Amino acid sequence: MRKLITSFLAHRKQFVSLLVGVPSYEKYVDHMKNHHPDEPIKCRKEFFCEAQEERFNAKGGKISRCC
Repeated sequence: MRKLITSFLAHRKQFVSLLVGVPSYEKYVDHMKNHHPDEPIKCRKEFFCEAQEERFNAKGGKISRCC
């Protein structure tokens, strides 16, 4: 049981991020370092804001979604 709880706690950040639809910043950084080493890496705040904008399509202050 302790192993299960430890495993859950280790993955809680990833679980919550996936639950709310925010991609992993760590995966983004790894991808940028491996595939685009000459391009600048966004800070965590910029990454999060862009992910939210893409998810909710908040262009011009209007949220375009069904619910």
